Amino acid sequence: MALTAVELVQSPAEEPEVLVPPPDVVTTPCDPWPRPYYLEDGLRKVHPYHYTYNTYCKQRWRGRELLDIFATEFRDRPQEYYKDAIECGNVTLNGHKVPSIREIVKNGDVISHTLHRHEPPVTAEPIGIVHEDNDMIVINKPAGVPVHPAGRYNYNSIVEIMRAERGHGWNPLPCNRLDRLTSGVMFIGKHPKAAEKLTDQIMARTVKKEYVARVIGEFPAGDVVCDQPVMQISPKLGLNRARASGKDARTIFKRMAYYPPKARADGASFDLEDRRSDKERARDSKMAWKSKEGYSIVRCLPLTGRTHQLRVHLQFLGHPISNDPIYSNQRVFGPSLAAGDALSDDDEDIISKLSKMGKSEAAEAMEYHDDMMEEYNKKKAEKLTGELCGTCDTPLYSDPGPHELGIYLHARRYACQDGNWEYETSLPEWALPPPDMDGPTLATKETDPLVLVDDVGHLKLRGEMRDGDSTGVNVDELV
Repeated sequence: MALTAVELVQSPAEEPEVLVPPPDVVTTPCDPWPRPYYLEDGLRKVHPYHYTYNTYCKQRWRGRELLDIFATEFRDRPQEYYKDAIECGNVTLNGHKVPSIREIVKNGDVISHTLHRHEPPVTAEPIGIVHEDNDMIVINKPAGVPVHPAGRYNYNSIVEIMRAERGHGWNPLPCNRLDRLTSGVMFIGKHPKAAEKLTDQIMARTVKKEYVARVIGEFPAGDVVCDQPVMQISPKLGLNRARASGKDARTIFKRMAYYPPKARADGASFDLEDRRSDKERARDSKMAWKSKEGYSIVRCLPLTGRTHQLRVHLQFLGHPISNDPIYSNQRVFGPSLAAGDALSDDDEDIISKLSKMGKSEAAEAMEYHDDMMEEYNKKKAEKLTGELCGTCDTPLYSDPGPHELGIYLHARRYACQDGNWEYETSLPEWALPPPDMDGPTLATKETDPLVLVDDVGHLKLRGEMRDGDSTGVNVDELV
C-alpha cells in the first residue's frame, strides 16, 4: 500500500485576549474594629469616622455630568458641598481627580467619595432571634434599622450590627428585604448555598408572607383586595404611588380588630364640650382623616413584592398606616391623603413637599395629631440643627424622636407553600388591645386574609369577590 505524504497546515496562532484592567478606586482610610458604637437615650449611635464610598456608574447616570448626579441623587448634603468635594478631589472618577465638575460619567466608571461620615442613630433594641440552625438565622428585625448599609447608614444596619456581634470575619447574607421603618421576620443565611436556596424560593413566589399594620379609622370587615399598580415616582426620596401605568401589584387585607376612640368605647356621648381653640377647629376642618375615628389592626398578605406596596395600597384605600411619615403625611398629600387617587398629575409638587421633610420641617404623620403631641414631636423630630461638624463642616441633625424610629407595619409570618417550614413572631406591642379594651392578642384563622391559595396569584375568597376586581368592597365606601 502506497503512503501519501500529507502537508500539515499550521493554524495561525490566536492572539491572547487582553483584558481591560478594572478602574482604579479609592480605599477607605480605616475600617474601625470594634465598631465605634455607643448607646445613649435608648439609641444606638456611631462616632463619626472617615469613609470612602465606591460605586459603579448606574444606567441612569450614563452621559450625565458628575455634579448633576450628586445634586439630584443624594439629598443629605447641599449641592455646594458636592461642588467643593469634586473640586478639591474628595470625589474622584476611576481613582483620579477630575478637571471639571461637568465631567461626563460613562458606563464602567467608578465614582469614589471620601468624607467624614455621620450616621443617624437607630433604636438600641436588640435584634431578636426567632430560630437558628447551621444554615440560617431567622431574626425579628427592629423597626428603624436598615438591612444593608445604604445612604446615611453603614454600621447602623442589620448586617453590620450582626457582624459586630459575631465577629469581623462573619458575613451575614440577608435572603429577604424589609423597609428600614418596618419590623419583623427576616432570614439571614450563614453561607451562600443556604442563602441562595431560600432566596430562590422567595423569588419564585413559593413563600407566603403576612404582615400586620395599624391604620387610620375603621377598616372594612371581610376580605379586601387591592390590585392597583405601583410606580416609583422618585428614586432619590423613595416615593411610590398608585398609578395605572405602574407595575402590577396585589394585596389581600383582612381586619383583625377595630378600636374606637376611648369615649365611644366607654359608651359616653360625643356631645362633649368642645375645648378647641378657633385655630384648632379651623385646622381640623381641613383634615378629611379627622372623620375616621379610632384605628384598626389589619392583616396584610402581599401577592407581589413592589417597594412600599402595602403602604401605597393602604393609602389608596383611604386607611394609611397611622404613623407613616410619607403616606400618612397631610402636608405632603393634602387633606385627602391621596385616597382613591391613581390619576392625579401632582407628582412634582408631592416631591417638592416631601424633600423638605427632615430638613427645614419635621415629618408629620396623622398619628401625631391623634395623640395630641404635635408640638412635642416636632421638637423631638430629626431635622437640621443649624450647627456644623468641627471636623468637616457637615450640617448636623438632631436625634430622631421615638415616633420616627419605625412605623406600624410588621412582617409577622413567613411560611413555605409546601408546608415544610413556618416562622412567625408575636404581635408587636402597638397591635395589642389598648388598656381597658378587649381585643385579639393572637392571630387566628378567623382573621386570616387567605382562605385558599392553589397557586400564587389564584385565589378563592369569601363573598362575591372575583379575580380581577380591584377591591373586595366598593372603593367609594372606603374613602
